Amino acid sequence: MNPQQDHCPDCGAPAAGGRTGCQKLFDEVLAREFGDFRYGRLHRLTVDTYSLQHPSEYMRSGKSYAAHLTGMCAAMELDDPRGANEAVQRWLNGAKAIDRPSEPAASTRGVLTIAHVHGAADAEAHLVRVREWARSTWEAWRDYHALAREWIDRAAGTVRK
Repeated sequence: MNPQQDHCPDCGAPAAGGRTGCQKLFDEVLAREFGDFRYGRLHRLTVDTYSLQHPSEYMRSGKSYAAHLTGMCAAMELDDPRGANEAVQRWLNGAKAIDRPSEPAASTRGVLTIAHVHGAADAEAHLVRVREWARSTWEAWRDYHALAREWIDRAAGTVRK
């Protein structure tokens, strides 16, 4: 077996089948979150984190890029992430053109991957691991923090452009 096929090329997760195997791990985590509310409490954070580690698939447009980047920022930095996310959704609604920025290289999108979350033994461990994974990924995207904050401020109406 080719060792490169045992890791996701986007996030580095150890996964049989590479990117396909990584997607399977994500799908299984999502099934757990949808199937048991105890696992699903951080569902939005799970989706935003996976998206930031797989931007060519989940952040193809400027709008999806903005939604996932600001969702992560809101979860990691704000007291009211729900309010920020709702404001961003309203801001992105309709015919808004947003240029899609670049993203960090695949090799620098975070130390932890979906495999870390997938291996959780129970719901409490799952939530701890989602938060650890998110922190690792958010740190990897540190060069984009100011952009995420700017977009949240625009969405909230505190910056006019």
